[in-house]
Amino acid sequence: MHSAPAPDLCPNCLKPDHLCICEAVQPIDNGVFLLILQHPQEKRENLGTAQIAHLQFANSMVKVGLSWPGLKRILGREVDPKRWGVLYLGPVKEGGGPRPEVAAVDRDGVPLRDSAQILDDLEGVIVLDGTWSQAKTLWWRNAWLLKCRRIVLNPQFRSLYGQARKEPRRDSVSTLEAGAFLLSRLESDKTILDTALKPFSLLLKKLRQPRPRPVPTGDSTGGEGDGEEAGGGEG
Repeated sequence: MHSAPAPDLCPNCLKPDHLCICEAVQPIDNGVFLLILQHPQEKRENLGTAQIAHLQFANSMVKVGLSWPGLKRILGREVDPKRWGVLYLGPVKEGGGPRPEVAAVDRDGVPLRDSAQILDDLEGVIVLDGTWSQAKTLWWRNAWLLKCRRIVLNPQFRSLYGQARKEPRRDSVSTLEAGAFLLSRLESDKTILDTALKPFSLLLKKLRQPRPRPVPTGDSTGGEGDGEEAGGGEG
């Protein structure tokens, strides 16, 4: 029994051709740089959004791997880590007042008093792309991240991921959603979020549609029933 051939990938969005989202891409000229550090295993996920984020934000970069010497080596230029934020994975300690949508916190997850000033001064932000455990691996294998500002999010929307799979936490969001939400707040332009998510919405719509059947080869003897296995799934 022959296994089905691997689907061709779009060279731009890196999705299988039947899931290509390039028609919905609308590049955003963001001022704050977006750096996505992607765990190698996440690259194979059809639901992954790192490459979509890279296409949607003109000033962005995706680096795939487990560890890097430092931010300077990644960007190829001098950089002040204090002007870079990284989305923090640890617990956040609630203060007395309402929790802001975006905040800078200390090593214990306590919001900093000068959080607003820190956020205003950020040159770039770093998002770790992968499952919760994969993101923690990236965090612990790159000690230089500790030199960056720790940023926490408090999004008031439900992730579009909920249309395709059950998320471990109510506030879980995709890499694209986290980056777009953060940039929309840092740049005081809430339209960034809606624009950035359009290709993701298209991806989820295509995932709900039946997969295209493979084109039968000329020497097939199985009749029209061949290829039934390839239809109907959500990927």
